[in-house]
Amino acid sequence: MDRRIYGVETEFGITHSAPGARPLSPEEAARTLFRPVVAWGRSSNVFLPNGGRLYLDVGSHPEYATAECASLEDLVAQDKAGELLVDDLRRQAQDALAAEGVPGQLYLFKNNVDSRGNSFGSHENYLIARRTEFARLVQILIPFLVTRQLLVGAGKVHPTGPEDFGAVRVGDEPGAPSYSFSQRADHIWEGSSSATTRSRPLINTRDEPHADAEHYRRLHVIVGDSTMSQTTTALRVGTTDLILRMIEAGRILPDRTMADPVRSLREVSHDLTGTQPVLLADGTRRSALDLQREHLEAVHAFVDRGGAHHDRVPWVLELWERTLDAVATQDTSAIDTEIDWAIKKKLLDGYAARDGLDLSSPRMAQLDLAYHDTAPERGLFNLLQRRGRAATFVPDARVEEAARTPPATRAAVRGRFIDAVVASGHQYTVDWVHLKVNDGTQRTVLCKDPFADRHPEADALAAGLRAAAPGGAAGAAHGDAPVI
Repeated sequence: MDRRIYGVETEFGITHSAPGARPLSPEEAARTLFRPVVAWGRSSNVFLPNGGRLYLDVGSHPEYATAECASLEDLVAQDKAGELLVDDLRRQAQDALAAEGVPGQLYLFKNNVDSRGNSFGSHENYLIARRTEFARLVQILIPFLVTRQLLVGAGKVHPTGPEDFGAVRVGDEPGAPSYSFSQRADHIWEGSSSATTRSRPLINTRDEPHADAEHYRRLHVIVGDSTMSQTTTALRVGTTDLILRMIEAGRILPDRTMADPVRSLREVSHDLTGTQPVLLADGTRRSALDLQREHLEAVHAFVDRGGAHHDRVPWVLELWERTLDAVATQDTSAIDTEIDWAIKKKLLDGYAARDGLDLSSPRMAQLDLAYHDTAPERGLFNLLQRRGRAATFVPDARVEEAARTPPATRAAVRGRFIDAVVASGHQYTVDWVHLKVNDGTQRTVLCKDPFADRHPEADALAAGLRAAAPGGAAGAAHGDAPVI
């Protein structure tokens, strides 16, 4: 494929704290959070004028799915826009609770594990050609995903040590406090399957292309961590895209099938040196660093031969190599403003040295969680970024624009329709492919090309709705949604 559509879905943790009073349950907090959404869209599951989707997922988790993006810059901007959108809801909910005399604070976290050990995800979507042999793609991709956490893990404090990841279950005897690359790794149970919650796999194989099924399929990766750092998010998607391109081009890679991918996922996460060998299906053992170096070298050769498909490829390759070097040397100073697990580790190490703490301290677990707080005024990552201690990939203005305006893909068609139909006062139904006006005509437009930012039939329908809206075209403008 010359071009690719990317997307990220992020589930946010939500909690309410009210010392001395009864805190709201997650369900109550989520309902309060979504009041403006329901008032605007008549539902807790809505598509927004920026083309993204906002809804309540299982377990009362607010979830934001980016619009269809065709560049790393758009994807990062859309992903960070999701943080702005949900935090705007938090501020509105906090004000509403104060007006109602409800004490306490509402918190949203862009992370993957709560205090009770429950896990919630950050899923990546990659459009692939239908002609691609899917089973082969999955087989080749899994060893890369197992070891990718060296690059793009969010980092996790384990105050009582890691679980018994050798047996792939919680151990009876907790070990020493530790820090791991990944939050999500200890909560994955299969290499690939069609399940997402019952038995979480690295790759979900359910065939939902959200596009013309004759030409496309959607790869749904659910093993990744929620990343706060813009540069980590870009590296996470950029490296995976390059591996996919190599597979799609028929590049022959050595068979690195793992004997037990889930066990290896845990082993890699808890080995910060990257050198512990994992068992392959052929009986040999290779370290995560070795496997990642092998992937990087293959991609370098692939790009040297065929050229870069976008102007950020050299940046992806350079940061990929620099991160592996940092793991190999155990010197993270070259990446501790760009890679989440390293940024967080530097922060924790600083507090530990200053206050005489170790990883068993409750304070360290609090700092780990506070790193992921979406609130600009108290979230530790946001504080680091404002102080220049966390790099950016796109400017703030682009993130703010992405909260209101869709990228130049099918999302733009959807955004124009939503603007127009909301302003017109009509009931409507929208999903990734369908646009429907729920009136006597039941007008429905099918948008099967995720790359097309223009659709004559849909645009004509939106123009007609705008003309009929109170105030005409002026009544339908980006930003009318109260969640922005």
